[in-house]
Amino acid sequence: MKERLAGKNLEELRAVAEDTGLPRFAASQMAQWLYVKKVRTIDEMTNISRFGRAALAEKYEVGVSGYSMVQESVDGTRKYLFPVGRPGQKDRKPGFLEQSAVEAVMIPDGDRSTLCVSSQSGCRMGCHFCMTGRQGFHGNLSAADIISQFLAVDETDSLTNTVFMGMGEPLDNYDNVSRAIEILTSDWGFGWSPKRITLSTIGVMPVLKKYLDESRCHLAVSLHSPFHEERLSLMPVEKAWPIEEVVDLIRRYDFTGQRRVSFEYTMFAGFNDDKRHADALARLLKGLECRVNLIRFHQIPDFPYTTSPDAVMEAFRDRLNRAGVVTTIRASRGQDIFAACGMLAGKHGKDLGK
Repeated sequence: MKERLAGKNLEELRAVAEDTGLPRFAASQMAQWLYVKKVRTIDEMTNISRFGRAALAEKYEVGVSGYSMVQESVDGTRKYLFPVGRPGQKDRKPGFLEQSAVEAVMIPDGDRSTLCVSSQSGCRMGCHFCMTGRQGFHGNLSAADIISQFLAVDETDSLTNTVFMGMGEPLDNYDNVSRAIEILTSDWGFGWSPKRITLSTIGVMPVLKKYLDESRCHLAVSLHSPFHEERLSLMPVEKAWPIEEVVDLIRRYDFTGQRRVSFEYTMFAGFNDDKRHADALARLLKGLECRVNLIRFHQIPDFPYTTSPDAVMEAFRDRLNRAGVVTTIRASRGQDIFAACGMLAGKHGKDLGK
């Protein structure tokens, strides 16, 4: 099996050049072809000699994984399905990825096109309201798998922003996620500003500190309840890393400039949407430069809660804003195309098992 060039950083491409007898500067040429011109074959790298391309092609391929399915919503949102893994391989080596599928969602909004990307196949965090978590964990995506989502979608040349908020917990696969962010933000890569990138996490504390120290990208934290026992009933991670400790860590960093932190709060009718919850949330976040995004819950099978009514969400939003916590209600997108994260991939997984 040939090694993939997509997902490699400049230093790794220099090693490829050395391995194939190419001059060192060929690494920059390869990066230009991969991440700026977005070619799919080595043969398209025409400023590398024919001999050099032939030497590359003996061991390497571009390795962009194309999508197998796309669904388009009436609101313009597009959900892509990407097969990942190697069918028929039975070994369980570290880093092994089972045959499965992941999703990427392109969300248009005026002059912005945001790609919501996956970092894992399945997830091991086990949040009870999440379809991805119910599928179990099938493996970490490589940097090539992650970058392929940017390179393979039809909107690749018009993307303006991204959020690591698809399938999986990004901080549980931080090595590959950070490599992808390096490619997105480097001059030799996509050349994006860090402020075009948001990483969403449930709060994997040791790695969260590493991310905040190393990156200037934005942060979004899945919160969903300000009360320990209630959040624990939804999110097992609360036992290891309580949300109060996560917020305390975030307070040590400066979010008064261009880097932003937001808190995602899914509204469940009769569970976390009353005045008591709003007031506790305001106390938890008091004095922190942040935003709260209230999210309508997309119903999934065998989960007891439904989304809060609009009037309840608006009252919750207004109460937080009066308390000094900037709060908005996120517009629901793509509800007609397996909107909940993991639903399309979950259907694909069932089909594979037939």
